[in-house]
Amino acid sequence: MAQFHSLSIKHIKPLTTSSVAITFEIPKDLLQTFDFIPGQYITIKKEIKGKELRRAYSISSSPKKDCITIGVKKVDKGGFSDFANTKLKAGDVLELMPPEGRFVFSPNSNKTNIAAFAAGSGITPIMSIAKSVLNSNPSNKFVLVYGNKSSEDTMFYTDLVKLQLEYSNRFFIYFTNSQTREEDSLFGRIDVSTVNYALKNKHKDINFDGYYLCGPEAMINLVSDTLKENEVHEDKIHFELFTSTEILEELPKSVDGKTDITIVLDDEEFNFSMDKKAIVLDAVLKENIDAPYSCQGGVCSSCIARVTEGKVEMVKNQILTDSEIAEGLILTCQAHAITPSVKIDYDDV
Repeated sequence: MAQFHSLSIKHIKPLTTSSVAITFEIPKDLLQTFDFIPGQYITIKKEIKGKELRRAYSISSSPKKDCITIGVKKVDKGGFSDFANTKLKAGDVLELMPPEGRFVFSPNSNKTNIAAFAAGSGITPIMSIAKSVLNSNPSNKFVLVYGNKSSEDTMFYTDLVKLQLEYSNRFFIYFTNSQTREEDSLFGRIDVSTVNYALKNKHKDINFDGYYLCGPEAMINLVSDTLKENEVHEDKIHFELFTSTEILEELPKSVDGKTDITIVLDDEEFNFSMDKKAIVLDAVLKENIDAPYSCQGGVCSSCIARVTEGKVEMVKNQILTDSEIAEGLILTCQAHAITPSVKIDYDDV
């Protein structure tokens, strides 16, 4: 069962004309529950106009504090991000799931140099990662390339400038704007030349231990390909999608028919029949089984489960590695059953 906790909003700060930073106060009895690794996200549950919405938002604050801050950009009219930017206020209470996610930086005392590339709201987990890198060792360096339309559209702009001033010899940021030419900013979108300018020109003497990419899929693919062309090993490249391209492939004809499915969740078993063309998560929720989920778009990792009997096919996967898939792990929000019977275990992950 997805475990949500009621948390009070400590304060809300406008970031741009269409985004806000929301800070939640963590009660003492929940500090351990909401302890997080930099880069992780929380899931918010809110009923709007009679419909339950769940949305995942990366944590932008540093760990080991009695509060958690997220950045919410308005991307939908009438949805949660619209509500957050126009209706929420300090003192309001929302339902939050504890932090999760695999796009993480684990702080340690060793000297570590990190390069990051973000676009738009993809800056939110990078904020937390950058602070942790800079605070975990006085010799660590962090290079950030951050793309937006303009400085007015740049989330956490003031906070990033403050970081630059505080860590002037260790934190280096390159703002790049696609619609405005501004002093101290690059012009255009993040492209091959931008990546090479930051890493092979300005910071060619830094040996980077990891690269963190967050934002739209096209940007992630471009930066990742450029890094690999520069002989960066794939193990050093970490990414998280904030949007994902639509997969328009038709399902194989073999998915016609029904599947007898067994769901294991919180040590209970649920059995029902579902259409093979249906998404597993959709079918599970339709049976009023409280399975964990958040984005429902294959972007987060909330709905991961393990196939222990039968087979499924995922329409899209940007989260799981080949070895994890071989072990039976799936994203239930992207999975279709392809055998007459399937058993899926949410507990064994």
